[in-house]
Amino acid sequence: MSNRWWEIIVKCEPVLEESVFWRLEKFGCSGTAIKVKVLNDEQSLESESSDQQILIKSYIPEIDTQLLDLAALSLWLEQDAKLLEVSVPEAQWQLIDEEDWASGWKDYWQPMEIGDRFLIYPAWETPPEKCDRLILRLDPGAAFGTGTHPTTQLCLESLEMRLSGDTKHQTIADIGCGSGILSLGSVLLGAKKVYAVDTDALATKTCRSNCQLNGINRDSIIVRDGSIEKLIAENEIFDGIICNILADTIVELFPQFNQITHDKSWAVLSGILLTQADQIADVVEQQGWTVAALWKRKDWCCFNIRRSEY
Repeated sequence: MSNRWWEIIVKCEPVLEESVFWRLEKFGCSGTAIKVKVLNDEQSLESESSDQQILIKSYIPEIDTQLLDLAALSLWLEQDAKLLEVSVPEAQWQLIDEEDWASGWKDYWQPMEIGDRFLIYPAWETPPEKCDRLILRLDPGAAFGTGTHPTTQLCLESLEMRLSGDTKHQTIADIGCGSGILSLGSVLLGAKKVYAVDTDALATKTCRSNCQLNGINRDSIIVRDGSIEKLIAENEIFDGIICNILADTIVELFPQFNQITHDKSWAVLSGILLTQADQIADVVEQQGWTVAALWKRKDWCCFNIRRSEY
C-alpha cells in the first residue's frame, strides 16, 4: 500500500499570502504553490482586483499529521487573519495517494522570471530554445524552493549582485538547500563550487535530481545530508554562505559561521520575517559581521552581510 499525503488547500485574500506560506512551512508542509482566482474566473498573478482571492496548496505526509493537528492549523490561520484584520481564510484538507501528491500542485506553477537574469522553468515544461536569461529547470518535489516565495526571490536577486563579477573561484555553502534552487543559481552565475546541505533527506535527494536535470557536474554542487557540522567536517573555507531557513535556526547556526569563512566572506540570509529583522541584525553584529544591505518584500526580508574588517 502506498504512503498517503494530506493535501491542504487554503483560500484567502492576497494580503495573507506570506502569512499562510510561513504558517504552512512551519507546520511542516512541502510543495507549496499558489493560484489566483477572481470570482469564478482565473486571472494572472499580476491582477489586483479587489475581488481577487488566492488558492494555496500544500502537502504533508499522513504519518506526520493527525486531524487534531490540522484543526489546530486552521485555528492558527484564523488567528493570523484576525491580527491583520482581514477575512478568515477557508482551509480544507483531504488524503491523497503518494503517486498523486507530487503532481497535484503542478498546474499552479508556471515559468517565472526572477531578477534580471533568471528564468525558472518547471521540469515538466519545455524551455524556449532561445532565451537571454539563465534557464534554471526545477522539479522541487517535496522540498522548499520553487521561486514563488519572496525569500527565494530575494536570495536569487542577492546572488545576482554578489556574483556579478569574476566568480570563477568562489566556493559557496548553501545551508538548508531544499530543492537546490539557490545552489543551482550560484553555479549558473559562475560560482566554482557549492556545498549544499539539508537535514531533510527528501530535500537532498531532490537537490541531486535537479542538478542532473540542469546538467550540473557533481563536482560543482556537492550535496550532503546534515547541516553546518557537515561543512565544518569538509575543512573548506567558503567565500559565501546562503541560508534561506527560519530565523530561529539562523540564530542557532550563526556563531559557527566564522569557522567556515575568511575575513572577506559574505552571506545572504533570508526566511526572516520583518518582525524578526532586529533580532537577526543583533546576532550578525555580535558575531563580528556587518549588514551591507537589507532587502524587503512584503512581510519578509533578506540580509546581505559580510565579515567585518578590522
